[in-house]
Amino acid sequence: MKLSDFDYALPKELIAQYPMKERDGCRLLILDRKAQTVCHRTFSDIPEYLKKDDLLVLNDTKVIPARFFGRRKTGGKVEIFLLEKKNPICEALVRPSARLAEGETIKLESGDDVEVLGRGEVGRFVRFARPLDDILKEAGHIPLPPYIDRDDVDADETDYQTVFCASEGATASPTAGLHFTQGLLDRVSGIGCRVSFVTLHTNFGTFAPVKIEEIEKHRMHKEFFRLPAETIDAVRETKRAGGRVFAVGTTSARVLECCADVLGAGSQGPGSSVSGYTDLYVFPGYNFKIVDGLITNFHLPKSTLLLLVSAFAGKEFIFDAYRRAIEERYRFFSYGDAMLIC
Repeated sequence: MKLSDFDYALPKELIAQYPMKERDGCRLLILDRKAQTVCHRTFSDIPEYLKKDDLLVLNDTKVIPARFFGRRKTGGKVEIFLLEKKNPICEALVRPSARLAEGETIKLESGDDVEVLGRGEVGRFVRFARPLDDILKEAGHIPLPPYIDRDDVDADETDYQTVFCASEGATASPTAGLHFTQGLLDRVSGIGCRVSFVTLHTNFGTFAPVKIEEIEKHRMHKEFFRLPAETIDAVRETKRAGGRVFAVGTTSARVLECCADVLGAGSQGPGSSVSGYTDLYVFPGYNFKIVDGLITNFHLPKSTLLLLVSAFAGKEFIFDAYRRAIEERYRFFSYGDAMLIC
């Protein structure tokens, strides 16, 4: 299978630069896998597609202000984008990396010095002289993705977080969850659909570009996850009752699928929390074991996220849906519109 088969052309003006004023006011494309049909709704209509005994699983990770700006002693500008929160040494994407010597010091906007160290698996290691939490508060910027072609603003501090975020550590937002309001979640619970949470600290592993034409050879970078005991029990009970498990976002889906062995309906006894790192890579040909429905945004061409939704719904069906979304002027990517695949 070739990476070039998962490319598509997107008009630049369809890349959402700001979120909708109302979180649940975005457009929603419904994909019915069995009937192979699509229809156009609004995100606030989600409860109409859920039933009693279904389960909605969301990623409660919280985005840290992982982007820093500073200057070299020569005056040159430097950007540091943390890949994961660790103290005092983190791996980061540093630009311009090639010009920075090992041991060179960068002066951040807060006045803090950051020492550039050697190369890691993805970027460069950097050492902070003070507790990282303090520097994040004083100098960190919300890590908007590069296709949002503007500086971050104060509103992004809340707009780029889900209303249910709780576990700090992500360097990118689980954007499918951005559309939910607490009122919408209350409506979901009101119909008898349970709501549970997982944690996956979304970072470079989710969004790293695929650089190999043979997609089977791509390797995901590991990301931390946690599957709580109460969610394990909720998934098991849902499966036993004949309900459906809806993952909100590809990150929630990957947590559920990587823990499929402990989530099976036939598993006995109360669940216990599972945590660790996952590098689960889902592409067409993968057999989903837990996820029955998926709520997700529109994804970049040739990305692992597009490969995952193509695996879930079928490549031809997904690409036909994307074509229709472009024709109907849907808004794409992190702050854009959404789809429900059921």
